[in-house]
Order: sequence, then C-alpha cells, then structure tokens
Amino acid sequence: MTFNPGSQLDPGQVTDRRGMGAGGVAIGGGGAIGIILLLAYTLLGGNPSDLGPILEPGAVTGPGSSAIATDCKTGQDANERDDCRILGYVNSIQKYWSEEFTASSETYQPVDTVLFSGATSSGCGSASAATGPFYCPVDKLVYLDLDFFQELRSRFGAQGGSLAQGYVVAHEYGHHVQDLLNLLQSGGGGQTGAESQSVRTELQADCFAGVWANHAAATGFLEPFTDAQIADGLDAAAAVGDDRIQQSTQGQVDPDSWTHGSSDQRQKWFKTGYQTGDPSKCDTFNGGI
Repeated sequence: MTFNPGSQLDPGQVTDRRGMGAGGVAIGGGGAIGIILLLAYTLLGGNPSDLGPILEPGAVTGPGSSAIATDCKTGQDANERDDCRILGYVNSIQKYWSEEFTASSETYQPVDTVLFSGATSSGCGSASAATGPFYCPVDKLVYLDLDFFQELRSRFGAQGGSLAQGYVVAHEYGHHVQDLLNLLQSGGGGQTGAESQSVRTELQADCFAGVWANHAAATGFLEPFTDAQIADGLDAAAAVGDDRIQQSTQGQVDPDSWTHGSSDQRQKWFKTGYQTGDPSKCDTFNGGI
C-alpha cells in the first residue's frame, strides 16, 4: 500500500465537477490530429489560454458533487480508488508546502484541484481531456481529468503506478508554488526551445515534485516510497518529455519547439528534487539544464 490506511483525508481540497453534463469543447482545425497536437502542446503544465482560438467556449461547469466528500475519508480509500488517491496526494502535497513555507517565514496559500470529465471552464479558458492537467494562475486552481492517466499509459507508454499520479499532481502544485514565489515569469528568454523560459519553468516544477516525494512520508498521509514507486514517477516524467511526445506524434524531434524539456531533463530534475529534498536546489533559471 502507498497511503497510511488510517490517515484522515480532507475532501475540502478537491472540487468534483465530474458528470456535470454532456457539453464539450470544440477543437478547431484538424480533428483527431488537432487533438493529438493540442495534447502534446499542453501535457503536464501547459496553459490552454496560450492556445487562443484553438479552444472554443462551451465547456460544462457546475457545482462540485458530494462523491468525494462521502466516499474518500481515509488513506484506505486512497489505496482503493483513483479519485480518493488524487485527494490524498493533494492533501500530502499541500501539507508539505505549507510546512516548508512556514519554516521559511512565508505563508502558503492552499488551492483546490478540480476533477472533471469531458470538459469544464477555467480562468485560463476551457479545459478538456485533450489539454491534460494544468495549473491556472488566474483562478489559482489545478485542473485534472482522471482519463489523462489512461492516455499517459496508452498513448505515451508510461508504466502507470500510483506515484505516476502523484508526480503529475505534485508537478502542477509546483507551478502554484512558483506562482506564490513570483517565479512563473522568471528566467527570461523565449517561450520555446531547449533553453527557453518555458522549459526552465517546467523543469523547476518537476524538481519541486521530487522535493515533495522526498518528504511525502513525513506528511503522515503516505508510507515511504519504494524504489519501484520512485521508478514509476521517473517513468511518468520521461513519458511526457517533449522529445518522446514529438517522436510519438510527429515522427521527429524538434528541440527548437520544446516547451517542457526532454525526457532525460525531466527525469534529471525530478531526481534532483527527490535526492536532495531541498527546494533551493531547484534553480533551473541559472546555468545549464
């Protein structure tokens, strides 16, 4: 098991919008190919508002359901259900960062994760399964469709596993940490390319995810990770490398268009965070990456 069975989950940190209706998002220009390219552009941290007219309005929204509040109460529930597991990771991640900020005489501001199915609205535009998980700095929420994890396995060859899910969630909360520390706009340089600001921002979020993994057991929600579980996290990081996604979707690799970093870079920075457990070691904006 990954979660301590007796740990108490806080359902107030997840908003459940699944099953709120049958509406959706129109993906302009290219049908299935357009969806693949959109997925490749926005996987794991991309901001759908950057894509402008590619995402058209019409997403479903609505009040959160009570399913998580009634069904996800303990770590045992997190060991048995994907939605409860996401809640458990959110609880653990935010507990770690809250304590880390306090130790640095800073104040961490908790934010919710929005679970949805099909499509929903966000402060950064419409969100759909095709956009992948993302953090929206406008409304300060993390958005996630659980179907993404099947996509991660089937389309991009990730092995799956519990910590693969934890890595994804921790990466998005890494962006929230960057937002609180005014780091989302740091680094300078262009928005695409192997040395770009975008890549450096994403790699720092990977490193922050690794830092949380180092401290996860200390939050009380999780048991210490095994080597196999850490391998799941590293595998997920590799699966969403720009080079691997481009090779899969386009048949060739173009470093000048990278926005998130290569598979090797993403694994390197997750591992840096995990091995050091020190957020100060996650400076991807100075020097080589």
